[in-house]
Amino acid sequence: MSLLTVAFLSALALGAGYFLYGSLLKRLFRLDGAAKTPAQEFRDDVDYIPTSPKYLLGQHFSAIAAAGPIVGPILAGLMFGWVPALIWIVVGSIFIGGVHDFGALVASVRHKARSIAEIIREHMSRRSYMLFLAFVWLTIVYIIVAFTDIVATSFVGTQTLESGVTVTGGGIASSSMIYLALPIVMALLMRYAKLGLAAATAIFLPLVGVAIWAGQYIPLDLAKMLGITDANAVKVWDVLLLAYCLVASVVPMWILLQPRGHLGGYFLYAALAAGVLGIVFGGRTAEYPAFKGWSSAAGEPMLPLLLITVACGACSGFHALVASGTTSKQLRSELDAKPIAYGAMILEALVAVVSLSCLMMLKSDAQPLRGAPSPNLIYGFGMCNFLGLVGVPAAFGISFALLAFTTFVYDTLDVSTRLGRYILQELTGWQGRFGRWVATAMTAGVPLFFVTQKAVDAKDNAIPAWKVFWSLFGASNQLLAALTLMGLTVWLARTRRAWWVWFVTGVPTAIMYVMSGWALLRSVRAGFFDAEGNLRKAVPSASTVVALVLVVLAAVLLIEMVIALTRKREPAAGHAPAGVLSAEASAADPKP
Repeated sequence: MSLLTVAFLSALALGAGYFLYGSLLKRLFRLDGAAKTPAQEFRDDVDYIPTSPKYLLGQHFSAIAAAGPIVGPILAGLMFGWVPALIWIVVGSIFIGGVHDFGALVASVRHKARSIAEIIREHMSRRSYMLFLAFVWLTIVYIIVAFTDIVATSFVGTQTLESGVTVTGGGIASSSMIYLALPIVMALLMRYAKLGLAAATAIFLPLVGVAIWAGQYIPLDLAKMLGITDANAVKVWDVLLLAYCLVASVVPMWILLQPRGHLGGYFLYAALAAGVLGIVFGGRTAEYPAFKGWSSAAGEPMLPLLLITVACGACSGFHALVASGTTSKQLRSELDAKPIAYGAMILEALVAVVSLSCLMMLKSDAQPLRGAPSPNLIYGFGMCNFLGLVGVPAAFGISFALLAFTTFVYDTLDVSTRLGRYILQELTGWQGRFGRWVATAMTAGVPLFFVTQKAVDAKDNAIPAWKVFWSLFGASNQLLAALTLMGLTVWLARTRRAWWVWFVTGVPTAIMYVMSGWALLRSVRAGFFDAEGNLRKAVPSASTVVALVLVVLAAVLLIEMVIALTRKREPAAGHAPAGVLSAEASAADPKP
């Protein structure tokens, strides 16, 4: 089957989902274009800023996408074949992921732009709220660990293409550093030199292309500079990236998050367009096996592994944190919720389809699949092939793809660290500059502990840290989605009392809860017992203990949900932003 046929049918299904099911959600949630949003009601031009949907969509899309829609589909395809991964991407994004993202954004806007945790506190209990915050913070730690390490691996070593052209990880690192500097300069010029957004975009977007081109000529090769191995260079990059997270998550959003989200959005649209271009005009067929069996080569079952390996691109709990953490404070109109939340989820699914296509067009013995295949390099090789159709040099093509991959991740890393700071401040009550820095240091410090540890597989072979944490990240992230859907179900059931709630949000809650809980229990069992079922003599690893804690938290929250649904009292009316988490931990906490 040709890639074009697969992509066309996928896009057709996703487009139908957006216009049909998305429109149905718009009616069921009763979106009101005349309603005053929190961005208008609490406007302070710091956190609460009514934003054009074109601008906000790019920011929201670049924040939620991360490496998930690239890594997850490719990993799932490698394990089970591309058909199971494709089915979950399309069906999951339309009926579960899109509902999750849309519902989280609308619920937050209807509750004065408060977080999902605050909504759970109002409609369930304060105990549920505290447990949910703890769960979210632990999930954020896994997200930061997995994404930090996978980006760090892109910054080392040398890749030789089949044409003989070499691309250095140090060059990718240089392009990445230049890319990070551009939005800061753009923000300063817009704020102090009154440079307009259109002019700033016209100037700085081409400079992203210059950064891609220049990077390979000024490689930042830490292994050579410091005289260390590539493995140790990855650890150094891990530390540097976490230091970036520390700083980026405490600076004002206008100086980095918003301009980088704007540039990153265009850049990621370009990456998506490049993939579509290659699929449409490349004439490639699906060479990789469509179905490899109900279990992976390592003996892991398709269920639940498929649904937790492909997170972003089908359904991701992290999206709710972004939707209710920053996007809801910038939504100009309730009607914008459909294109921004549901629409961005559909766009992310398209990114996942393009990423999966990069694997589909490879034969099982192709160069990128030899040895231990790396998803980011499979994506890079695929995009390089697509861009070659329009005469883009191979070195530029793979650099473009890997920088696009890195761009996805940067937004998620600093947003995750920022949200982790809010959560710790809410849990501890730490205020002011001291609380901001200490909470941020703790959120970045725990991932630092994990990424600097030696990671090994079941046979004690050294492997990248991200491979150990990807399944744990996927399981905890999907369980976070289940808990978010649980909170939405309680909110809708207690306020709307409509039959459709149990199908629109209730069924997705059950699916995600069972699959993610099952996956976490498998991780816990593997940490305490060997393959024969004998109790391990060694002390369980920190990741096993954290997985067990997540399972317990999820079980208690399920009990809290049942209690909330059987209570007869009416929920309290919505109120103004409360606490550090809801008010974005800013010094100016707007009160109505």
